[in-house]
Amino acid sequence: MLQKNTKATALRNMEDAGFYDALRVMEKDKTLKTEPSYSGNVNAYPDHQIPFVEKHVAYLLAHPRVNPKHYLSNLRLMLRIKS
Repeated sequence: MLQKNTKATALRNMEDAGFYDALRVMEKDKTLKTEPSYSGNVNAYPDHQIPFVEKHVAYLLAHPRVNPKHYLSNLRLMLRIKS
């Protein structure tokens, strides 16, 4: 039987992958570019800045078929600051 790709499944997958903890560690890492991003949602973010962790959690909730472990791996590569 195929597993439904719902937000509940996405949340469970994120918890299993240690997604939240990994994002918090990445956010503290000075070798990665993890500044807040622009958000047009004034109600949720009056200063128009969505925090790094919230941005990536929202992405995975919107795309439940994405594997959190693979997403984290790709994110680390994309955010690395080149010296």
